[in-house]
Amino acid sequence: MNGDIVAQRYARALFDLGRQEGMSQLEKYGENLSALEGVLQESPELVRLFKTPVIGIAEKRKVLSGILDKVGVDPVVKNFCLLLTDKERLPLFGEIVESFGKLLDEAWGIVRGRLLTAVNLSKEQQAGILARIEKQTSKQIALKFEVDPSILGGVVLQVGDNVLDASLRAQLAILRDIIKRGE
Repeated sequence: MNGDIVAQRYARALFDLGRQEGMSQLEKYGENLSALEGVLQESPELVRLFKTPVIGIAEKRKVLSGILDKVGVDPVVKNFCLLLTDKERLPLFGEIVESFGKLLDEAWGIVRGRLLTAVNLSKEQQAGILARIEKQTSKQIALKFEVDPSILGGVVLQVGDNVLDASLRAQLAILRDIIKRGE
């Protein structure tokens, strides 16, 4: 089965469990998962340990349990992570956290997006652009601002599944195609 589908199913299971407790519990689960993901990202050795088939599940559980206790996660999240270990799904942890985050955003009515520009934007410019996008979409947007000088100018906006490429690079590519066709 595709790893993304498996990750989505595990994320949905934890999400549904947390939703029974309320939105504040869901937020707590999300924070716990993010904290553990941060620990794993800081330690490539741990990631290798959890991926290797040479080390048994009992040893992996012991190591993970110690980490979870140090991080101070909710008992439900701890049991969830130990279940992932038992089912040998811990290598999918990053995808599970991402899927859980998407479910949480959806529950709060937040749409994630990305704005790519050729130069850094000031905080005022970022706030103005964000306000305009939220007004046009009638949704709350969590926009990530990124810089990529290779677009030359303009912007590339991705909100949800929609992409608007108004970059100078894209416009020049269109112009080049028109010239090649001889129009």
